[in-house]
Amino acid sequence: MHTITLLRIRLSSTTPPRTHYELFPKALPNGPPPSGPFPINLRALRAEFLQLQAKSHPDLHPISLKTRAEATSALINEAYNTLQSPLARAQYLLSLKGMDVSEDESAKIEDPAFLTEVMDVQERIEEIEEGELEEMVRENEERISKCEGKLERCFGDDDLEGARREAVRLRYWVNVRGTLHEW
Repeated sequence: MHTITLLRIRLSSTTPPRTHYELFPKALPNGPPPSGPFPINLRALRAEFLQLQAKSHPDLHPISLKTRAEATSALINEAYNTLQSPLARAQYLLSLKGMDVSEDESAKIEDPAFLTEVMDVQERIEEIEEGELEEMVRENEERISKCEGKLERCFGDDDLEGARREAVRLRYWVNVRGTLHEW
């Protein structure tokens, strides 16, 4: 089904998409994992996002459909922002299965070795010298990439508990990324 036709159906229908993946049939034709892959081609996603936003702009629709067009535009934005981030995407996929780890502070890591590693990294950041920043950023990006690879395997195997654990780990490393970026 073409994107224009899909968008017209969305604007004239009261049935919302079941998942964010349905809004991007070109970029994500197989849907969410395990039928589709966890990694996403971000260029294809962005291209389809821009096409959808250009067609859903409220000013392009009659007054009678303006409110629905605004809601569709907002949904497209939300879906795109969620899907483009591996952490937000993992949290979203888990939420589809009834597992909320995005705001759940009780979703802690019970692995003492991992917690020690995170605390060690935080201490290193506090004592960092300017010449060490680039190396710490590289190391953390490797940690993030490793988590994303594990998420891909977990979602591909429909291992939701493993995906939950890895999404929580990824959240720690994404927080470290933010701290390093602010430094």
